[in-house]
Amino acid sequence: MEISEAIAGRRAVRDYIPQAVDERTINHLIDAAAHAPSAVNQQPWTFTVVRDQGLLDRISDGSKAHMLATMAGNPHADHFRARLSDPQFQVFYHAPVLILISAVAQGAWIVEDCALAAENLMLAAHAAGLGTCWIGFAQGYLNTPAGKQALDLPAACVPVAPIIVGHPKAAPRPVARNAPRIRWVG
Repeated sequence: MEISEAIAGRRAVRDYIPQAVDERTINHLIDAAAHAPSAVNQQPWTFTVVRDQGLLDRISDGSKAHMLATMAGNPHADHFRARLSDPQFQVFYHAPVLILISAVAQGAWIVEDCALAAENLMLAAHAAGLGTCWIGFAQGYLNTPAGKQALDLPAACVPVAPIIVGHPKAAPRPVARNAPRIRWVG
């Protein structure tokens, strides 16, 4: 797959078949993520792989409760509140794998570095015929002591990008893109 095809074709996938993703493929995706550039080549990331659905359910419940308790002022609060209050809604969409990209410690550009790693991982997954989605609903909770404890993360660890991975039930439809706003200066 050409890189331009991967960039144009990758979409957030929120509907998966229960088929497992094998360890070799997961390692391939993590290797792609680890080839991302990072500020001063610090490579501040660590990868936590979760395949236990019971654990994902517990983290989902904690994430929903955390979001409901902290989303005041969010412009989408009403839409999110209904969804997050639904006991049947699981924030990881029952994907077979969660790969959490975290920084090993605080730093000036850890979010940017981990986001670059996440994009590499998602593009590699798309090229391999897999679906991914960055789960923003889980980010806040995973940065709490309870969230870190759920995944046995060290206190200094900073969770940045919770990415679900799996075999999509269907290819997501293309989404219209706005024309880029370009400003030429000088």
